[in-house]
Amino acid sequence: MEKLLKDLLMSDGISGYEENAAKIMTNALSKMCSSVETDNFGNVIGKLGKGKKKIQIAAHMDEIGMVVKHVNEKGYIYFIKVGGINDSILPGKLVEVINKKGEHVKGVIGTKPPHLMTPEEAKVPIKHKDMFIDIGLSSREEVLKVLDIGDQIIFEPNAGVLHGNFFYGKAADNRISCYAMVKVMEALSKIKDLDAEIYACATAQEEVGLKGGKTSSFKVNPDFALIIDTTIAGDMPGIEEKVSALKLGKGVAITMMEASGRGTIVPHKVRKIMLEAALKNNIAHQIDIIDGGMTDGAAIYTNREGILTGILSIPTRYIHAPSSVFNIKDIESAVELAVATIRKAAKEL
Repeated sequence: MEKLLKDLLMSDGISGYEENAAKIMTNALSKMCSSVETDNFGNVIGKLGKGKKKIQIAAHMDEIGMVVKHVNEKGYIYFIKVGGINDSILPGKLVEVINKKGEHVKGVIGTKPPHLMTPEEAKVPIKHKDMFIDIGLSSREEVLKVLDIGDQIIFEPNAGVLHGNFFYGKAADNRISCYAMVKVMEALSKIKDLDAEIYACATAQEEVGLKGGKTSSFKVNPDFALIIDTTIAGDMPGIEEKVSALKLGKGVAITMMEASGRGTIVPHKVRKIMLEAALKNNIAHQIDIIDGGMTDGAAIYTNREGILTGILSIPTRYIHAPSSVFNIKDIESAVELAVATIRKAAKEL
C-alpha cells in the first residue's frame, strides 16, 4: 500500500475536526499545485493550470465518528455520533479519543452484558445513548485530566492489504477518493495543452450535510465540477443485484442519480461526456443509480445559478463501519476516467 493512501486511511478527522487529514492533503497537493490554501471552512483547495474554464474536483476528507459528550463519576465516557453510524456495530469496538494535545487515548465501547439483561431488554436493540467508553480510569477527575468534553473519537486506525488488489482501511469513505484526487492532479499537471484552471478541493463536513462542497464551490465558482466519492458495492451477502449490481474490481462507477433524485441528477450532457470518455479510452466502469445517500455533488450542482456536475464513485464494502474493503484497481480506473473526463469537459462544456 502506497504511503499516501495508508497515511490518509490512518489519519483522524471526523466532521469538523479535519485538521490532520487536511495537513496530509496540503502536503500532497503542494507537490504539483501552483497554490494551496485552507479556507475559512476548513476545505483544502489546490490550484493548477491556466485557461478559460474553471474545473473543480471535490473529494471530502471527513470521516464518521463520535464526540465526547459526558463523563460520569466512575469515569465512563458517553458520546454523540457524528455522521451515519449504525448503533449495532458499536459494542466492543476499540476507539481512540484524541485530546487537545493530539494524544490518542484508547478505549473500548461498552454495554450492559447480555447475561444480565432481562428478557424484555434482550429483545430491544441497544442504542448508542446507552453505551459508554471505558478508557481504564476510575473517576471523572482522572478522565478529565487526559481528555475534554468535545474531543473527537475515531475508530481504531487500520489499513492494509487483504489479498491481491483487495485492500482494507478505516475512513475509506472518503480518503480513498482524496488519494485518487491527488493522483488526478499529478496526471493533469503533466498535460501541456489543458486549457483550464483546475481546483482540487478536499472538502470538510460532507458527512453531516455536504457543507464543504457548498462553500468551496461558491468560492471557486467552476464551469464544471467532478465529485469523487465512494459508493456501496453489492457483491456481498444480503444485497440483491437489483439493489446494487456494483462489484469490486470491475471499475469506477459513473453515478447518474442519487437518493432517488433528491440528491444529484447528473445532467445528460455531463453523462454523455463521462460515458464517451470511458468508452473511447477503454476504461473499466460501471453505472450507479442510488436509492439513498448523497455526495457533495448535491450541494455543488445546486449552488449559485447551478453548476454542471459529474460524479465518479468507487465501489466499497462496509461503508460507515470501522473498516471498509475496496479494490485498488477501481481507484486506478477512477483516476483514469477523471483525467479523461476533465480533458473532454475542458474542450466541450
